[in-house]
Amino acid sequence: MTGKGSVNHNSRKFHAKNTDPKRSYWNVEYCNQDIREVYHELFDEALDRYNSKQTRKDRKIEDYYEKIRSGKQEKPFHEIILQIGDKDNMGATTKEGQMAARILDEYMKDFQRRNPTLRVFSAHLHMDEATPHLHIDFVPYTTGSKRGLDTRVSLKQALSALGFKGGTRMETELNQWVAAEKQQLASIMLDHGIEWEQKGTHEKHLSLLDFEKQERAKEVAALEEQKADLEEHNATMQEVNEKWLDHLKNIEQDISSARESWKEADKKAEQAKKNVAQYEKKLTEIAPMVKEMERFAEKYSADPEEVLPEAGTLETGKSYREKKAKPLIKKIVTVLRSVYRAYFDLSRRFNDIQRSYERAGNKVNSLTTRVEELWNENRMLRENLEDFERVKEALGHDTVKTIVQAERQREQALKEQKRAQRRKMDRGAR
Repeated sequence: MTGKGSVNHNSRKFHAKNTDPKRSYWNVEYCNQDIREVYHELFDEALDRYNSKQTRKDRKIEDYYEKIRSGKQEKPFHEIILQIGDKDNMGATTKEGQMAARILDEYMKDFQRRNPTLRVFSAHLHMDEATPHLHIDFVPYTTGSKRGLDTRVSLKQALSALGFKGGTRMETELNQWVAAEKQQLASIMLDHGIEWEQKGTHEKHLSLLDFEKQERAKEVAALEEQKADLEEHNATMQEVNEKWLDHLKNIEQDISSARESWKEADKKAEQAKKNVAQYEKKLTEIAPMVKEMERFAEKYSADPEEVLPEAGTLETGKSYREKKAKPLIKKIVTVLRSVYRAYFDLSRRFNDIQRSYERAGNKVNSLTTRVEELWNENRMLRENLEDFERVKEALGHDTVKTIVQAERQREQALKEQKRAQRRKMDRGAR
């Protein structure tokens, strides 16, 4: 059968309900290349040739993959799914299922050689579901085209190059190719002793009611396939949303922390500047006092002979000593002691203020540097937040809100689980 294709499902980036993860290691991955890389490999040279011929800018193609993906003429890739038998006669865990896997493996290994215009980029053999089956995803392309790119995506032309020419509405290139591939698989089956029972090829004429029932069954099957595609898309989007949600939470926390640190640093820097201004004012007040002390010390540093008064004509030594010399010396000693105490106190205050001034200056420099760092961090965080806002706009606010609630519940459940494990370990230790 042919399908829409789900590379993430095929490579088991997520597990559907009908898979058994315990058996996933039985699966076989033949290739799993990024489809964008395949497009670059197949079409970049043709794209350059096409763009070089365009005189109008709006006719040029920037990204060929995006053009095909968003267009309606061609699908970016196609998928076929092959299965032998069903769960009743070819169950994956039975020896018959193992034989089916070997047949599918042999078929797969010759697929690309047999279909060179169908570039396979993803192929997986699944053994973790009820019946072994093979997914093959490929990009059909044609060369030498006269319109558009000379090498471009085209299922019809790719199959035509393989020799399948369309005829009636039922005998399209795709139908002819599918029939040929079924015959190829049937030939390999026959080599292993399994005959193809071609069900539905000799049906009797259906009544109108039976025909309508059959058509309704086909519609239901198509809707089931669409439902599976939507579930896969939802799982993929949830994975993307969870990733960006964690990123957003980290950014918001970093921005909040940076803002608080910036405000605190700004307050400290402002206070340090005020302290510096106060210290400078005090130093300005002290400076004249120091100068006055220097003049006072200079005044009393003169020769004692010049300071002491002359003795009177008939004045005795005792009288001179008691009445003139001792009072003067006492006065000088008192002044010097006062000067010394004042100078010592002033010197201590000056040194304290000088050290405080230096500490404040260093603190201002440190806070200035920190403020600059916080500004840079804040700028980068804002850029990251703007990028996430773009992602949130693309995904939808309601989707992000739903994911946030789900993530909170998941985190709470995980915390409860860890607490239960710790309690269990504590009881075991006792």
